[in-house]
Amino acid sequence: MGSIWELDFYSRPILDANQKKVWEVLVCESPTDVRTKTDSLFRYAQYCPSTQVNSVWLRTALQEAIKKAGKAPIKIRFFRRQMNNMITKACQDIGIPALPSRKALILNQWIQQRMEEVYPQEPGYQGGTNLSVRLERPLPQRLPDALEGKQWAFVSLEAGDFADMPEWEIGFGEAFPLELAQLPPETRIPGILIFSPRALPIAGWMSGLELAYLRFDTSQGDRLILETGATESWILANIRTPQLLKEAQGFEAAKQQANGVHFIGVQSDPQAQSFAGFWLLQEVNL
Repeated sequence: MGSIWELDFYSRPILDANQKKVWEVLVCESPTDVRTKTDSLFRYAQYCPSTQVNSVWLRTALQEAIKKAGKAPIKIRFFRRQMNNMITKACQDIGIPALPSRKALILNQWIQQRMEEVYPQEPGYQGGTNLSVRLERPLPQRLPDALEGKQWAFVSLEAGDFADMPEWEIGFGEAFPLELAQLPPETRIPGILIFSPRALPIAGWMSGLELAYLRFDTSQGDRLILETGATESWILANIRTPQLLKEAQGFEAAKQQANGVHFIGVQSDPQAQSFAGFWLLQEVNL
């Protein structure tokens, strides 16, 4: 499997000589394994004049990044939906799929670090936030009937247990090094396991969704919502009993204690020794 990149192309809190916002492209490699050393991941940054903000400039910058990396990625993730057309066009022009995704853990940390340490040192720096435009999220969708699990359960593991994840038998999945979340080995990581005789089709479907995170929602009844892509979401389960409600509240509390880290596993039945799918996730605000 080739590498996956995370991309941001947006204005920064820096003004040029003409008092116009300076733009910047940031590209970094996504970690996909708990063993990944974050300092070994590819990164590329380049400022862009406000007069050249277009897909042609971005395409050229991406070609330069690929040349520097020595190999093109198999796909590029981006979280700013308002840049969808420009980013998608630039990626299409070089033959790489571009996917709206909130799975941008390394990129998010890098942007925060540059906000604190890099941009304030630049001439023309303007203090204040540089937030993305918040987009309206559509209502959560109901899962297709064929993809609903027969059973599911709340579970938890210690952070240290994930050191063995590369040895687990997993069909579809993705992970990241827990050092990104700065968690001690004894931290409890909450998760859910979905059981179904159709475990492999369910895991295959989920693998194409750009899974972002799982959350307990009480806005329209008690339910578990799976957030995917840049704004999409799915009703994974309705919470119908006092016992499950208590477990769902415990899941959300444990997730907050674990800096947003949690997981989803898909298995054929509770006795299975392998996973049709397993994803280590982290809820972050982008």
